Amino acid sequence: MLYLIPPVAAFLLLAAHFYRSENLLVSLACFLAILLVFVRRPWAAYTMQICLVLGAIEWLRSTISLVQSRSAAGGPFLRLAIILGSVALFTALSALVFRTRRLRDHFRIEPAQVPKEQP
Repeated sequence: MLYLIPPVAAFLLLAAHFYRSENLLVSLACFLAILLVFVRRPWAAYTMQICLVLGAIEWLRSTISLVQSRSAAGGPFLRLAIILGSVALFTALSALVFRTRRLRDHFRIEPAQVPKEQP
């Protein structure tokens, strides 16, 4: 299922990020989140979406922190900001693939019912 490649790639990037910062427990959790792809239930899709949004927030936090430290040291920081900002955007957009029809069918997510007004 090609639609699942972006979320899987985003989780792998997050796992590498947390592994590099020696946060092995969160790195393992990111690897395990990939296994939710095989759970065809709505809660699995919702869990992955929440994790990806939290991952995007983490990328933004890391970007701000690294840009501040790099600029305080007088080093170039624009390329760093562009790259990590792009990774944050990619991670956030990866959460949106679960709104496609194919993945809603894959995870058995029912479309939202809009209540009808009573006359």
